[in-house]
Amino acid sequence: MGDEQNPFLPIANVGRIMKQILPPSAKVSKEAKETMQECVTEFISFVTSEASDKCRKGSRKTICGDDICWALGAVGLDNYAQAMVRYLHKYRVAALNQQKATTSSFEDKDEESDRSGEPSHQEDETTTPQVVMNIFI
Repeated sequence: MGDEQNPFLPIANVGRIMKQILPPSAKVSKEAKETMQECVTEFISFVTSEASDKCRKGSRKTICGDDICWALGAVGLDNYAQAMVRYLHKYRVAALNQQKATTSSFEDKDEESDRSGEPSHQEDETTTPQVVMNIFI
């Protein structure tokens, strides 16, 4: 049993997410955080299990974002599924734009290096990750 991992999300992360919606003066008890931690972990496991079953039936080994969206709808959480589909689309567009910007940035730096004979050390804001994934609970 010593090698058994804690199956729950980190309680500090759960508490941080809970506090985001509350007024700054509000406090969250340890018991409330632990209860939410268990519920969130069970919810994620339930949705992931549905997505996994779909993948297994389709002879696939990898669960993707579309599978999670499908699973949310399959378990009756259509509003969440629709919101996740929209979020996933925005995430993919942002990731694609980031990839293009990074590729463009490297090509620009290569051209500068070719012209001067030395690599460019100029910082470029487009190489900074712009995509931050917020997981909602």
